[in-house]
Amino acid sequence: MPDLEGSAQLGSDRSRRRAARVVVFDPDDRLLLINARDPARRNGEWWEIPGGGVDPGEATIDAVRRELWEEAGITDAEIGPCVWTQTVSFTFAGWRFEQDEWIHVARCDGSASGPRGLEMLEALAFVEQRWWSIDEFLDARLRTIPYRLGEFLPALVAGAPDAPIDITPEDHHVASWQSG
Repeated sequence: MPDLEGSAQLGSDRSRRRAARVVVFDPDDRLLLINARDPARRNGEWWEIPGGGVDPGEATIDAVRRELWEEAGITDAEIGPCVWTQTVSFTFAGWRFEQDEWIHVARCDGSASGPRGLEMLEALAFVEQRWWSIDEFLDARLRTIPYRLGEFLPALVAGAPDAPIDITPEDHHVASWQSG
């Protein structure tokens, strides 16, 4: 549940943190988002898709499954392919992260019982989770992670791309997010 602050090239440094996220839809094509805030900064809230760090030796699809349970209480989801990638730099709870992300798409029955396995700082950051219709989400113009979620979501709803698309934020995306 980070406060993103910048971008870099995917895979440029092997010491970078690996993370997996997931755009999850219910049977009505509603999108699950988590409302969060940085517990160290209290600089506003944002809405994000579930996700987090990939453990050593863990596949991104397995990390997505784990994160869905930890962050949303979803135990049964059909996890699809990686549809987007991004590279980000951010500060969360006073710690700086350089992170490469693989973002999958998933479908579930709409049962999301809330967080089940959050670490302490994640629990402090969690505000709420909510299902959004695509139109409602796009009309709300939310401050989101990934920054470019609203830009790329309509094409994803129409169908998964043949290969992952790089959605790494550019400087103007970062500046806009930080001012929001």
